[in-house]
Amino acid sequence: MKKLVVIILSIISIQVALAEEGTFVDTVQFIQYLDENTALEEVKNGNLDLYYFRISSDRIDNVKAREGLKIFESTGGSYSILVNPSESEKFNPFSIQEVRFALNYLVDRKLIVNELMGGYGTPMISNYGPYDPDYLFIVDELESFHFKYNPSLADEMITKALEEAGAEKIGDIWTFDGEEIEITAFIRSDDPVRKSIGEILSSELKKIGFKVSKDFGDLNKAFVVVYGSNPANVQWNFYTEGWGGRSAFVKYDPLGLGQMYSPWFSNMPGFNDPSYWNYQNDYLDSITQNIYIGNFTTAEERVDLIREATREGVKESVRIFLASKIDQYVVNEKIDGVINDFGAGVPTRFTPINARTDSNSLTIGVKQIYQGAWNPVMGISDLYSRYIWDTLSDPGVFKHPYTGDTIPIRTTWVIETAGPTGKLDLPTDAITWDTKQQKWVNVKKGTNATSKVTFDLEFSNWHHGLPMDMNDILHSLYFTYEWGSEQQENDKTFDTEYTPRASQVVSTLLGIRLVDENTMEVYVDYWHFDEAEIADWASIWSSMPWEIMSAMEQAVIDGKVSFSRSGAVSKSVNWLSLLVPHDAKIIQEYLEDFKNTGFVPPFLQSLDTNPRYIQSRYDVSIKWISDNDHAVISNGPFYLERYSPESRTITIKSFKDASYPFEAGHWKDYEDVKFPKITQVELPEVVNIGGTLSISVQTEDATKIHYFLTNSKGETVDSGIKEVKENTALLSFSEEQTLKLEDGANDLKIFAISESVLRPDIYTTSFLAVSDSIRELPDVTLTEFQESEIEKNYFSYISIGIGIAIVVTIMYFRRSRKKLQRSQTRIS
Repeated sequence: MKKLVVIILSIISIQVALAEEGTFVDTVQFIQYLDENTALEEVKNGNLDLYYFRISSDRIDNVKAREGLKIFESTGGSYSILVNPSESEKFNPFSIQEVRFALNYLVDRKLIVNELMGGYGTPMISNYGPYDPDYLFIVDELESFHFKYNPSLADEMITKALEEAGAEKIGDIWTFDGEEIEITAFIRSDDPVRKSIGEILSSELKKIGFKVSKDFGDLNKAFVVVYGSNPANVQWNFYTEGWGGRSAFVKYDPLGLGQMYSPWFSNMPGFNDPSYWNYQNDYLDSITQNIYIGNFTTAEERVDLIREATREGVKESVRIFLASKIDQYVVNEKIDGVINDFGAGVPTRFTPINARTDSNSLTIGVKQIYQGAWNPVMGISDLYSRYIWDTLSDPGVFKHPYTGDTIPIRTTWVIETAGPTGKLDLPTDAITWDTKQQKWVNVKKGTNATSKVTFDLEFSNWHHGLPMDMNDILHSLYFTYEWGSEQQENDKTFDTEYTPRASQVVSTLLGIRLVDENTMEVYVDYWHFDEAEIADWASIWSSMPWEIMSAMEQAVIDGKVSFSRSGAVSKSVNWLSLLVPHDAKIIQEYLEDFKNTGFVPPFLQSLDTNPRYIQSRYDVSIKWISDNDHAVISNGPFYLERYSPESRTITIKSFKDASYPFEAGHWKDYEDVKFPKITQVELPEVVNIGGTLSISVQTEDATKIHYFLTNSKGETVDSGIKEVKENTALLSFSEEQTLKLEDGANDLKIFAISESVLRPDIYTTSFLAVSDSIRELPDVTLTEFQESEIEKNYFSYISIGIGIAIVVTIMYFRRSRKKLQRSQTRIS
């Protein structure tokens, strides 16, 4: 521990001096524009430089409509239905799994995409959309469900399940114990697509025989009615959810399945509030936790876990996915430097940092300026807040915008691993936080880990002027241990949303060793076949100064505020938001009390830290809050200047500080990206079942293609991966394989991918396959029919009818085939 004390003392006077300015513009102003049409016109005339929300395709579908604009297409968002599965005193039909599952046949995913979304999307049945890197590994699993709009089948499934539960249909209305079964739909009215989805599904349920009431609202109301209420109170039965793209593109998504399907993540009905009814599924919890903490030994084993979790999540149908979005963002033609991240789209953190304009400022329209709460523990959970926050805070590691690989931002690393099955011994001077003794202790002798990551940390000044240091990192480690440990009796360091997630990290985090003032070793029981993912998992960083975090923690412990939304609702306190003057004042009061009483936070008490250093931290944060009327202090290329609820604006300024490590233009290489493209597919108009089949695929900037050949029954005939050589890939199918085709329409889906750009180009088409028995039927024409003897033979008419039908079908497919080649499904 002596070495630890020396390091902590030595960092007090250290400050890096690199004299860099990290942005091209000095000021960015975010302004709320609820109406997309108004925002579009404002971008055209230059009052807005860009708009952080999708624009409807019919508004920019011609050359004239696009004048003065740059259009960027982005994928990553989706629409879903959250279903309330609770059991309560009031009969809830969706407490029955079969009824929930039947909804998959009651929603018309193709109508949603083609009509409501104007074709800018693709049908989706799980949390994996066609642009997710893991999608190609599970597409067979998804196709096996054969979901198609079939209200008759849905009605049949629902009827069977309800009757078995004791419900009765009287006339055209479903009843239970003599009362009409009522379904309450909570429908998002601030999104035209989701409003239409809710209206359509409500209509379908009404046709089946349910009484349906509709409640309309925005996200703020949903936080109360849906996410903030006890599901057993049945204030809602289903909710029209919408998901924006992630804040970054992720190659190996460890959290998506847990977030969307599993109770442990606190994102399923009940949200782990102990006073509520909670959805439970231990099987899903186990699988998704194994994915999250890397409990697999091969890439193949990870894929198997993903397939299992996807299968169970879709079957349970508590969250039903409908469509993935292709969003179109508009940017004024005078703006350069926009980066279109495959996860976040244009609103990626890199865009404001890299954007260039003739003026020294950037004006960005946003759909909502403030929803939820701003705190780095369980706030900043909506994308509107996240987009802005990500420009204020530099992470330790991030994701490459086009490959999803883990990349260094403020840390570099060296990895040593004995995984997946071996172990490394921890050094005796490695430390961990003891939650019972409330102090740092050396790890027990004989402790071993799967992997060791040595991080070199790139510190700079916090926005309040004092330098980051290893104490900020130690606080992050302390907080993870303290709030991620199992809840004890009278335990106040527990949050219903944060703790279940942090506990997964704590279960693998064995200790750290401080090497010098900016170098540390982290020891974890974690392995991944991609070593950069080990660095991502082991990374310890801080987004806010330790003194702000300590004041927040004490305010929560004292019951004045809550880190999470669900905690705020259950305790009837504010959801802590550092952006709001009232909450910022609470933090300031705690800091002043800390200063006046000489308070030393628990994580510093065993380190003999210089009192002057502690006091200086309190002083600058108190002054910052007093001067700025908010407590948002971080370390990124911009700092928060002001939030004006009256004008619905947030203004951020370039952080011109000598310590900031990145110069303007550091991320400029991300502006240019070459997408893989399928330029031509040579496929016969009619395929002979039982014959050989060759299909030539021409591409640009692609390294591989994935293909899926399915018959009219939805069965997979063949699938695989082909290397692209000289822009060409040849698909060959044997006689044995084509025997699996069916007479009539069969489908081919091709994904062109690149190792450097993980966004595929997708080609889908249908083709006609015929068997020899059909080909050998005699040609029958209307002329021959008219000139033959009229014998009035019934069976002759049938033979003639079959012949004519075949001829007409072949002619139709020939015409359709030409259409398909002209208008193939291309999403790029």
